[in-house]
Amino acid sequence: MVLTAHPHRCLLIYPAPAWEPIRDKVLAGSSLEQRSALLKRLLVGYARDEEMDSAGRVLIAPELRSFAQLEKQVHLVGQGDHFELWSDAGWQKQQEAIFALGTELLPAGWENLPL
Repeated sequence: MVLTAHPHRCLLIYPAPAWEPIRDKVLAGSSLEQRSALLKRLLVGYARDEEMDSAGRVLIAPELRSFAQLEKQVHLVGQGDHFELWSDAGWQKQQEAIFALGTELLPAGWENLPL
């Protein structure tokens, strides 16, 4: 699996086959274009291949733990083909942002989303 940083200060956890096309697309961007170079440094620069131990645990590198401000309590959030790993404070901030949007949360055209 691959762990990397996300601009929202969480970590992304991808199976290697799902990460590779994302990595390739990011790397295809020009290093001379500022935002592309910054995104490369963040997503690819922090990316680490990690393996689960026999108990199904993953050791998170200190630089990734520091980046995401992970402490004792964390939140693992499924996102389809990957997970996000949030600090407790970061996840609470995300929840507040969701609830603050209220009925404005749904993008245009999603009004009939069956939940």
